Amino acid sequence: MTLPTRAGLDAVPAYRQGRSAPAGASKLSSNESPHPPLPSVVEAVQQRLATIHRYPDMSAAALRERLAERYGVEPAAVTVGAGSVEIASQLIHAVAGEGDEVMFAWRSFEAYPSLVRIAGATPVAVPLNAEHAHDLDAMLAAITPRTRLIFVCNPNNPTGTVVGAAELEAFVAAVPRDVLVVIDEAYVHFDRTGSHGAGVELFHRYPHVAVLHTFSKAHGLAGLRIGYALSPLAVADSQRKVAVPFGVTDLAQAAALASLDAEDELAVRIDEVVAHRDRLCALLVDAGWPAVTSQANFVWVPAGDRTDELESLLNEGGVITRVFAGEGIRISSGSMEDIDRVQSALQAETALLEARA
Repeated sequence: MTLPTRAGLDAVPAYRQGRSAPAGASKLSSNESPHPPLPSVVEAVQQRLATIHRYPDMSAAALRERLAERYGVEPAAVTVGAGSVEIASQLIHAVAGEGDEVMFAWRSFEAYPSLVRIAGATPVAVPLNAEHAHDLDAMLAAITPRTRLIFVCNPNNPTGTVVGAAELEAFVAAVPRDVLVVIDEAYVHFDRTGSHGAGVELFHRYPHVAVLHTFSKAHGLAGLRIGYALSPLAVADSQRKVAVPFGVTDLAQAAALASLDAEDELAVRIDEVVAHRDRLCALLVDAGWPAVTSQANFVWVPAGDRTDELESLLNEGGVITRVFAGEGIRISSGSMEDIDRVQSALQAETALLEARA
C-alpha cells in the first residue's frame, strides 16, 4: 500500500542544484562567488561557534536594524530568510493562496513556478521578449482580478537582462495597488547600468512594492543561506507569520553583519567578477555563439537546438554549466582560470573546424 501524498505535487518539479564538477574542472553551473570567504567574515563566524548550542535570534534584530538604517526604512519593514528563495516563498505565502495568481517572466528564476504551486496558487508565466528581457506590456495585459503578486527579476536569471529604471517605474505605476510587485535584485551588485538599485527607490515611492536581496552572490555567503526583503509593513508582518521559525542561523547573521562591514573589499571582488563576465561573453560571441549581454554574474547563451553541442564542447574542456535542454546554457562568471578554461574549450572547437575545412 502506498501512502497518499498531497494532491498537485506531481506538477512541482524538485529544484535542481547546479551540477558538481570533477577534480580539475570548473564548476560554473551555480551562481556562486569564485572567491573564498573574507578573513573578517570567517573570524566573525568562528567567534559564534562556541554558542551554537543556543537558538539564534529569530528576529535577526541586529541585522534588520543595520539594514533599516542603510535603506532609510523602519526595522519592521525588513524581513529575513534562509536565502532569497525562502524570502520569495514567504512573499508568495503572505499574499497568495488557492485561486490566486502569481506572475513572472519566463524564462526567469527556476524556483518561481514551483514556489507558487507549493503555496496552492496558480503560476502565470509571461514569455520574455525577443531580446530575452521582460515583456512588461505583456505582463500588464496578463493581470487579472486574481493576480496577487508579480515578480520582476532584475537582472533576470538566467538571461542577465535588465529592466531600465524608467521602464520599471512606468510598469510599477501601472500595476493596480492591490497587486504586490516584488523586484528581485539578487544580482543587483553586478549591474553596471543606470537601473542599478532602482527597486529600493521604488519601494520608498510606491506602497505596493517589495525588494528582495541576498547575501549569497556578491557577498559570497551562499553556503550560509541568508537573504532579506524590504516589504510594506502589512506584508512584512505576514511574512514573519509564514517564515520558518529560526530559519536564519546565528552564524549566517554574524557573517552578514561582517560582510556589511567589509563592502570595500567586496567591491574589488565584484569588479573582478564583472570583468570576467564581460570577457566570457566576448569569448562566446567571438566563437560564434549567441551570448546575451549580461548585467549579472553569469552569461546566457540561447543556443536552442545546439544546446547539447555547446554543453558537450564545454564539458570536454572541463567546464560544467547550467543546461536548459533545448533552450540554452547559463555559464557563471568564475575565476580567471575558469574563464581561461572556457576559452581553451572554444578554441579547441575552432581548431577542429579549421582542420576539417
